Amino acid sequence: MSHARPVRACLFDLDGTLADTAPDLAAALNRVRRDHHLPELPLEHLRPMASHGARGLLAVGMQVTPEEARYDTLKETFLAYYLEAIRVRTTLFDGVVPLLERLHQLALPWGIVTNKLSTYTQPLVTQLPWPHPPGCVVSGDTAARPKPAPDPLLYAAQALRIDPASCIYVGDDLRDMQSAQAAGMRAIAAAYGYCGPSAPESWDADAVIYHPLELLTLDLMS
Repeated sequence: MSHARPVRACLFDLDGTLADTAPDLAAALNRVRRDHHLPELPLEHLRPMASHGARGLLAVGMQVTPEEARYDTLKETFLAYYLEAIRVRTTLFDGVVPLLERLHQLALPWGIVTNKLSTYTQPLVTQLPWPHPPGCVVSGDTAARPKPAPDPLLYAAQALRIDPASCIYVGDDLRDMQSAQAAGMRAIAAAYGYCGPSAPESWDADAVIYHPLELLTLDLMS
C-alpha cells in the first residue's frame, strides 16, 4: 500500500469495528424470544450476525425473513427493546481509545459510517466514551443508499472535506469493503469484529487487521 496516496482521514464502521454492541443486540433478541416462550440463545451464537442488524439477528434468532408476514412486527419489537437498553453492556473494543488518541495526535480526522439508522446511532454515539469526538457521523438513513453502495462513504468524505482517495474505511463486513472500493477508498478489514459467515481474508481488502491498533502499523500514513 506504500504506493497509494497518503491518508488524510480515517472512517470506521460502528458495530463490530469501533464498538462491541453484540451484547445489547443479543439481549434485545433474547427478550423477543422470551416473549414467544423460547429459551435464550448464547451471545456467541448471535455475535457473528450483530453487524447484520435486525434482519440478520431475527433470521438466526427467530428463523424469520422479511418476506414473512410476522417479520415487521418482530422487527418493531426487537428494535424497541434495543433502543430501551442500547448501552447496557456495549463497550468500545480494546485498542480503540488509544487508536483514536493517536489519530488526534497525527491531526487525522476520523468519522463513523454505519448502516444503523440514526434513531439508534445518535443515542449510542452520544453515550460512548470517545477520547475525541468524531468529525462526522453517517447513519444508514443519512445518504441516498446505505452500504454496500458508496453513497455513505462519499457523504462522509464530503463532510470532512477530504478527497475520498485520501480516506481509508475500516469495517468488519464484506459490504464495508465493497462500499469502500466503490467510493475509491482503501478498504481495511477488521478481523477482530463480527465478520459474519465469511473470512475477512477473502474480502479483497487492501489490508486485514486483527486488533484496532494494527491500523497504525500499516504503511498508510507516509
